[in-house]
Amino acid sequence: MEEEWIAGKHSVIEALRSGRTLNKVWIADQAQKHLTMPIIAEAKKAGVIIQQVDKRKLDQMVPGIQHQGVVAQAAPYEYAEVADILASAQEKGEPPFLVLLDEIEDPHNLGSILRTADCTGAHGVIVPKRRSAQVTATVSKTSAGAAEYVPVARVSNLAQTIEELKEAGVWVVGTDIRATESVFGNGVFTGPVAVVIGNEGKGMGRLVREKCDILLKLPMAGQINSLNASVAAGVVMYEVLRSRKA
Repeated sequence: MEEEWIAGKHSVIEALRSGRTLNKVWIADQAQKHLTMPIIAEAKKAGVIIQQVDKRKLDQMVPGIQHQGVVAQAAPYEYAEVADILASAQEKGEPPFLVLLDEIEDPHNLGSILRTADCTGAHGVIVPKRRSAQVTATVSKTSAGAAEYVPVARVSNLAQTIEELKEAGVWVVGTDIRATESVFGNGVFTGPVAVVIGNEGKGMGRLVREKCDILLKLPMAGQINSLNASVAAGVVMYEVLRSRKA
């Protein structure tokens, strides 16, 4: 995998603070000093080369991404192992809380989910290698830097990973519009749990749905019976947090 671009002041500063290996940082000549000063300070501290360039050069580097006059080139994103995510929960003395994404294809959805995962104390996110958004510059930008803090594991087979999590004592909860029980007030979230969020259009695949220990639904009051995948994921993640704080 080749190098990767990180764009936007939040994403770049979080990458620097988290110790991510950056090869270089480019800053637009026209960028406002009060925005770029903290980035320049962090980059100098980390020994990263900084170059001032014309804003148009940055537009060419990351076409279509709002870079706010700051772009960095990073070493390839380092995916975690599922075992590492479980180990980090154990080190914190917390029951594991994982989010499994079954073919979430929109990088903006993945970025938003990582941001909420960080806010709600999830220990990690698991994505399949195929037919799924991977961690890219767009994802990092949408996550407002959370991509540097929430471990993401990539697996070949999500159904097999679910089996392994179940063997490790993790309760696997699928979200499905056809389920009868509600996600709210369900006692299942206080222990070791993995929440499965399905594809933006199709929901969870059949095999993944069958592997879940329990299926829960988000109650819908309106006429349109679908929430954006990242919004649905956010509601469920906050219910996990609420259950654990209660």
